[in-house]
Amino acid sequence: EVSYRTGAAFFIISRTMGATLRLYLVINVLQIFVMQPLGINFYVSTLCILGMILLYTLKGGVKSIVWTDTLQTTFMLLGLVVCLVYCMSELGFSLPQLLGKLTEKGYTEMAVMDINAKNFFLKQIVGGIFITITMTGLDQEMMQKNISVKTLGGAQKNMLVFSTIMVLVNLLFLLLGGALYLYAERLGGVATVFTENGKDITRFMIGQIDATGDNLFPTIALKHLPPFVGIVFVIGLISALFPSADGAITALTSSFCIDILGINEKEKNRNEAEKSKIRQIVHLSFAFLFFLCVIFFKFLNNKSIIDILLDIATYTYGPLLGLFLYGIFTKRKVFDSLTPVICIAAPAFCYYLNNYLAPNLFGTYKIGLENLLINGIFTFVGLWIGSIFCKKETIKISNIYK
Repeated sequence: EVSYRTGAAFFIISRTMGATLRLYLVINVLQIFVMQPLGINFYVSTLCILGMILLYTLKGGVKSIVWTDTLQTTFMLLGLVVCLVYCMSELGFSLPQLLGKLTEKGYTEMAVMDINAKNFFLKQIVGGIFITITMTGLDQEMMQKNISVKTLGGAQKNMLVFSTIMVLVNLLFLLLGGALYLYAERLGGVATVFTENGKDITRFMIGQIDATGDNLFPTIALKHLPPFVGIVFVIGLISALFPSADGAITALTSSFCIDILGINEKEKNRNEAEKSKIRQIVHLSFAFLFFLCVIFFKFLNNKSIIDILLDIATYTYGPLLGLFLYGIFTKRKVFDSLTPVICIAAPAFCYYLNNYLAPNLFGTYKIGLENLLINGIFTFVGLWIGSIFCKKETIKISNIYK
């Protein structure tokens, strides 16, 4: 029971952090380019947007997760293609010419060969594999889309098609990123490189506007492209925001009610009205938690949200990965009451390793996404050692993932 709830708790923490980071990114863009010119405060904007998302989730519920993804993807890709085509048109480049110019500028280099770098290509591949396993395979919302398919073959086909499309979409976004750099230079943008948290970041100053990191795309789309392109961009942001936040809050509410509070269809101690009331309270509580997290990320004011997202994922998803591997590859008993301690100690030790031990032990070597695998291994080993001292079976970890 304790191990089961520990796994659920780490899923809730991980999903909350990831979802609110994405939410903050979109709200921040809307605030800077839409709300702020209207004189609307960031906190008011966040409350209003979360209020609309709450109405959206209470109306749609779990069933909205699958169907609204179609709307999200359609407008996201529309905004991507429209901006890319317009930038290419203004630059006077065909697709081969654009690729040639990006290669000349060094923007097409995707494989970092320095083994000491955090983004060394093998670290990215290995870490990416386990990021996918944890953030997709162990995520209730993501798996909801696959289990909604009627047959196993259909679900497998859905995953393969989705994966292929995601690769193509990511390549398009990388292409757009390079095109935006070239377009910013054409607008007179001055590029300088500075180091933040050990990472080189390109700063673009377009006139008096700082278009660094995540602000580059919205700065160009809303201030330097025709109005119709800006409108498509804003629609794409909103269409991506609502389904994403909707699915996250719904999944977190379901997980907390079922896994932490033990409320499900078979639970007889409460009537349906009481269950519904509890779910609504939990739903509202998560919305308020989302608000607090968005305010916290605003306080941090980091220019590259994706880096924070991946760093957090390597710590919060590590214990989930360890629990999953232990349940899949062993049939050993688990020291149930010790599981929370192990799952907290593993990421804590990884943090100490990253920031204190590694610089002294490995010199210039930087731990990147492989931190997730290291975290999972520490959790796995801790559970294994704990099982040695377990005299009677309390719960099998494998039951968590059945």
